[in-house]
Amino acid sequence: MDALILSCGTGGGHNAAGAAIKEELIKRGYNVKFFNPYALKSNRLARVIDRAYVGLVQKAPNVFGVVYKIGNAYRKLPFHSPVYYANGRIAAIIEDYIQKNKCDIIIMPHLFPAEIITQMKRKGYELPPTVFVGTDYTCIPFTEETECDYYVIPAKDLEKEYIKRGIKKEKLRTFGIPVREVFDHSINMDEAKLELGLSVSNRYILVSGGSIGAGNVEKVVKNLSDYYDGTNVKLIIICGNNKKLLNKLKDKYSEKCILIGHTNDIAKYMMASNLIIGKPGGLSSTEAAVVGKPFIHITPIPGCETYNMRYFYSKGMSIPVKRITEKFGKICDKTMEEDNKKKMICQQKNNISANARILIGDMADELCKTKL
Repeated sequence: MDALILSCGTGGGHNAAGAAIKEELIKRGYNVKFFNPYALKSNRLARVIDRAYVGLVQKAPNVFGVVYKIGNAYRKLPFHSPVYYANGRIAAIIEDYIQKNKCDIIIMPHLFPAEIITQMKRKGYELPPTVFVGTDYTCIPFTEETECDYYVIPAKDLEKEYIKRGIKKEKLRTFGIPVREVFDHSINMDEAKLELGLSVSNRYILVSGGSIGAGNVEKVVKNLSDYYDGTNVKLIIICGNNKKLLNKLKDKYSEKCILIGHTNDIAKYMMASNLIIGKPGGLSSTEAAVVGKPFIHITPIPGCETYNMRYFYSKGMSIPVKRITEKFGKICDKTMEEDNKKKMICQQKNNISANARILIGDMADELCKTKL
């Protein structure tokens, strides 16, 4: 079987979800192609689109919030969004690719390729089964413009929101957000520490700005490095691809904290930690919940991350902290208390599925057999 996964790098969560699906399909014997659809037109164009988003949320997250609100406002209008028409320009290129390359299923953990595929359908192109995979705990703007065969969504209690936006119930599959196998094959905390070269006698707080190093990480580091100075609590700071943030923190905190840029060992760092602090990305929050760690959400990028934070808090799966003050260290202590930790982890296990990638794989098997 041949699977095509289309995604974009506007935030690392979409590509991480795609990587989890690819991992599962390869285990099942699929030949998988996974790329940014804009790269077929130009690698430079794909990079420009991805970097424009990353730059905006790193430097002016409130502006992104305004853009998100405009997107929500467009939903009330009786015509398609500019996003829909912009993505339509790639339709012919994708059609040419599909004609030249065997493809039994198309899976899209990003809105942009779903918009492209939709326009291809409406122009009469013949396509294999198409699956959109939501990576946030809300129905993001313009999802309702798309016409995929199936929609994998994070949770059953989000069905009403998708249906309200015009997605038919029979197309919804409440599998969850797919994470890679490494997150649900946990090793214990001490084993993770030893594999990472960390001291077993220390407790660790993992602070992450996601793949793009966004969020008020520097303020968190300043606050907690002072609060925990002289204790056995140590900070691990993940800066992602934000080299500017990493270098800035190295100048000030290299002796107090463990500072890391991009890493392929994020799952191990989560398993080695007593507490995770990070912005509420849909994928990263799901990974932390699958690992089973107390979680404090900070500085959401206005828009879908606000909804993610609200969803997790409503289920008792995280603590939201909108402003970093002198009380932040005490909030961390309280979150790590045994009773509070157990309650939160229990809620994570009750509400978050670790099997989304497997269920997507099962669905792919069924759809491809049906196609044959």
